[in-house]
Amino acid sequence: MAQPAEHTGRVVVVTGAARGIGRAIAERFVAAGDTVATLYRGGELPDGVHGFVADVTDSAAVDAAFGEIEQQLGAPTVLVANAGVTRDQLLMRMSDDEFDQVVDVNLTGTFRCVRRASKGMIRARTGRIVLIGSVVGLYGGPGQVNYSSTKAALVGMARSITRELGGRGITANVVAPGFVETDMTAALPEDTQKKYKASIPAGRFAATEEVAGVVEFLASDAAGYVSGAVVPVDGGLGMGH
Repeated sequence: MAQPAEHTGRVVVVTGAARGIGRAIAERFVAAGDTVATLYRGGELPDGVHGFVADVTDSAAVDAAFGEIEQQLGAPTVLVANAGVTRDQLLMRMSDDEFDQVVDVNLTGTFRCVRRASKGMIRARTGRIVLIGSVVGLYGGPGQVNYSSTKAALVGMARSITRELGGRGITANVVAPGFVETDMTAALPEDTQKKYKASIPAGRFAATEEVAGVVEFLASDAAGYVSGAVVPVDGGLGMGH
């Protein structure tokens, strides 16, 4: 369990920081001198990240984890809601469970974390909420009715938060990555990777650090007047959809 820490930066919570995009985001904030905590279900965390085991589908567990973070590290003023799952299946074959599981993690899980984190931000009258969406949220993706629906819904969530809490110094934005170099994309057959890259104007997948850089900007003072935005990091794949 994390120990109380002295810090000069902000307290930042990045959900799902054990791997992929979440890991790169957490590392970026650590390098910037922030105190970084994560809610995660397991796995090895980056150096300097304080881990709090919690399932985002469990409201009580989320509330308890944020309580421990506040007690040990201080109240978070930055939340990056990154935790997510996929259960890809063609529409006609998709089960209720496959749909519900993705909604419970990607959408309701994000809501649970935002609801809890916003309490401290409202008291502090400052906060940065960054929701990790996806290009398929507005572009669409075959076999991803469940996943794309949750990612599209994050746009409405961020914009509603902006209208509700914008006057309290709190911003809420969505970062929408396209194809990113992760273990999942690396496992794709080479022909499939070539096909995907051919559809991307940039001709390549993104590095996780490129997504992390945009998140870092949106969480910074420089982005204090950016809220309710959807920022694509997709090499031109979605073209602003």
